Formats: sequence, structure tokens, C-alpha cells
Amino acid sequence: MLGLTVLAAVGGAVLAGIGFSGSYAALRDLGFRHAFGDFSYAFPVGVDAGIVALLAMDLHLIRRGTPWPVLRLLAHGFTAATIYFNAASAGPLLADPTGTAMHAVIPVMFVAAVEAGRRLVIRITRIEAGHQSDGVPLHRWLLSPVRTPRLYRQMRLYRIPSYARAVELEQERIVYQVMLEREHGKDLKNVPSDLLLPLTMAPFGLSVDQALALPLEAQEQARLRTERTATFEAEVTARAEARAADAQISALRTAGRVEAAGYDVGAETATAKAHAHARTLAAGREAEVAERLDQAEDDLKAAAAEQQAADARQHAAETDQAAAEMERAAAETRLRTAETERLAATAERSRAEDEEATQAARLRAAETAKAAAETEEGAAETRRRAAEAGQAAATAERARIEDEEASGASLLRALETRARAAEIELRAVEAEDAAKLTPAARATRRVARMILADGDGNPDGVTLQAIAEALDVSLATASQRRSDAADLLASGYHPQAVAA
Repeated sequence: MLGLTVLAAVGGAVLAGIGFSGSYAALRDLGFRHAFGDFSYAFPVGVDAGIVALLAMDLHLIRRGTPWPVLRLLAHGFTAATIYFNAASAGPLLADPTGTAMHAVIPVMFVAAVEAGRRLVIRITRIEAGHQSDGVPLHRWLLSPVRTPRLYRQMRLYRIPSYARAVELEQERIVYQVMLEREHGKDLKNVPSDLLLPLTMAPFGLSVDQALALPLEAQEQARLRTERTATFEAEVTARAEARAADAQISALRTAGRVEAAGYDVGAETATAKAHAHARTLAAGREAEVAERLDQAEDDLKAAAAEQQAADARQHAAETDQAAAEMERAAAETRLRTAETERLAATAERSRAEDEEATQAARLRAAETAKAAAETEEGAAETRRRAAEAGQAAATAERARIEDEEASGASLLRALETRARAAEIELRAVEAEDAAKLTPAARATRRVARMILADGDGNPDGVTLQAIAEALDVSLATASQRRSDAADLLASGYHPQAVAA
């Protein structure tokens, strides 16, 4: 095989070279005779080399799997042309048939060598691609001239790779048809269409198994189409729902922005109203504080005058008390004198009783003295009681003076406390204005100051009714303000610290 290969290669190259050289000389002379001039030297190369180039390009496209039959047709056209030109170089074709045949043989050798090389390349390419044979053998054309064209047509139309594969498919169909006739009889009209598919699809180059698998493949394709349709519809529905959801979300966001804008405008309006109300309250509080300060000054002046009157009354009470004490001392002296006299009268009465029989006159005198003494004792008791009443009156007057003095001092302290509270309230209001607190924060701090002032720091010491009346709010809001004020006081809030 190696020797044959080498011989074929070398012989083919020699034949191609001889054919090309002979064809070149014949075409060159023909070119000069037809007035090609100097182009006669290039004309043979263009014709013969064109055959090689076109066949080479055809083989390259076949190797790449993208054959173009036009190239091969053009190469065959150039081959016919070079044979005709070589035959015509000997003169008229029918004038000298021998010379014409001799000139035509030379390019035929060249074309045969090139076609042999092309066939070898195609064969190698098909073997590498897994195709063992290509084309219907000559004996098939000779032995079965009627059915062979149909077989060749199927191979070319439906790309059956080899003659062996085409024969195998034909055998399968024949066997399958025989088995159907054995089972259902010669008349196949009653055979289900699915079982007739291998015979129906025979012209299309399908095998028996491929034809029988068509219903299953059709069912599978239908199932896949149904699934794809369902999937597509689900996706369309999902996209529609997503678009609806996006539209709803967009509408909600738009409504939310509109509502938020409304809240912002309302908040700004409420803030402006609150600031205006706070300024009004602050002005009213300043006027109230000023009025309270004036009232406190008047109360201080009245308290001072009352204190002076109380001092005068106290001095008079002290004088009366001294006189009452002197009167009480005199009454006590008289009481002791009367007691002494009473004791003397008792002694005298005892002696008179002892001497009753003998001194009747004395008894009557003693009784008279006794009556006088008792009268004097009653007078002394009356004076004593009067002295005690005067002392009690003096004590009550002194207590009244002390109460009035304490009341004046308490009033003075209360006025001073109210003045300090008014001043602290004014400074706290100024601090709240400077801090630009909200109305709620202002109300909370006011309740905290009420707890410190009226409840001694105990939130329960200030009633909700008092808070509601002071703030002009409901009891529920008053409860919330008292709770917030308690938390504020627990965190260390004090009006004096804030005012400072």
C-alpha cells in the first residue's frame, strides 16, 4: 500500500505536470493565433491554474463543513474549456479528428490527476467525519436503474451520510412492511396511522424507529408547548401583577407624599399658631407678672402698715398686760388679806362657840363679823376672778397680737414668695421663648412649676382640675401633662436653674 501510494502520488504529479506543460504549449500557440499577443503566455496559466484554485477552494470549504457547489461547477466548466481549447489548437475539430484527440488527451490527464487528488481529499475528510461511503455504486445503477434514482434522491435531499446507511433504512422499511402485512393482511387501510408512519415517512429518509417515535415526540413537543404556554401565561400574569403592584405602590407613595406634604403644611401651620399663641401667652404672662409685682408691692406696703399697727397694738397690749399684772398682784394681796381675815374669823368663831353660853353677844358679833368676812371673801373672789379674766384677756390680746404679727409675717413671706415665683415664672417663660420650645413642652414645664409651687414637689399635690383650668385643656391632656412634668422633675428640672 505504501508503494502504491507513492507510485500514485508520483505518477499523478508526473501526469499533471505533463498535461499542464502540453496544455500550456497548445493554449499559448492558440492565443497567438487569436491575437492575444504577449497575454498568450499568461492565458494557459489562468485557465489551467484556475481549475486547481477552484477545486482547492471547493475542498477547503468541504473540509470546513460549508461546501459551495458553484465552485465545483466552475472548475468543471474550466476543465471543459481547456479540453476544447487544446482540441481546437490542432485546427478545426472535424478536419483532423486524430490531431484533435491527441491535443485533448493532454488536458484530460491533467484534469484526471486533479480530480483524483480532490476525491482522495474528500474521502479522507468523510472518513474523519465518520462517513464510510459516499454515493451509490455503479453496479447499483446498472442492476436497479428504476429504484436507484429514488434512493440517490433520498440520500441527497435528506443528507443520508452513506450508501450503506440508505440500504439499511430501505431494508428496515421492507421488513416492517412485511410484518404489518403478516399481522393485518395485505390491505393496510385498517392499520392505525401511527403504525403506518415508517412507510409514510420513508421518502423523507427516516428510519422505522424514528418514524414510530414521531407520535411520542409530538406528544412531548405538545406537552412542552403546553408547559411553555403555561409558563408564558404565568410570566405574563406575574408581570401584569407586578405592574399593577408597582402602579399601586406608586399610587400609595404619591398619596403618602401628598399626605406627608399635608402633614408638613399642617405642622408648619400648627407651629406658627403655637408660636403666636406662645407669644400671646408670654405677653399675657408678662402683663400678669407685672400686675402681680404691682399687687405684691401694694401688699408689701399694706403689710408694712399692718405691721406698724400690730406693733402699736402689741405695745398697748403690753401696757395693758403690765396693768393687768399689777391689778392681779393687788387682787392676790387682797385675797391673801381676806384669807387671813377668814382664818381669824374662824378662830374667833371657834372661841365664840366655846364661849357660846357665856358670850352670846360675842357670838352675834362674831356672826356679824363672819358675814362681813364672807362678804369680803366674795368680793375678794370676785376681784380674783376679775383679775384672772383680765389676765386671760391680756393673754388673749397678746396671743392675738402675736397671731396678727405672725399673720403679717406670713403675709409678707407669701408676698415675697409670690414675687419670687412671678420673677422665676417670667424668667422661665423668657428661657422657653429663647429655646423655642413647643406648646406641649411649655405646658409640661408650667405644670412642673405648679407642682413645685403648690404641691411641694409632689405631682399628686396638684389636682387634674387645677391643671386643666390653668392650661385650658381636657382632664386626659392634663393627666398626660402632669405625668410628663413628673418625669421632667425626676430628670432634674428646676425653674431657678433654667432661669439662671
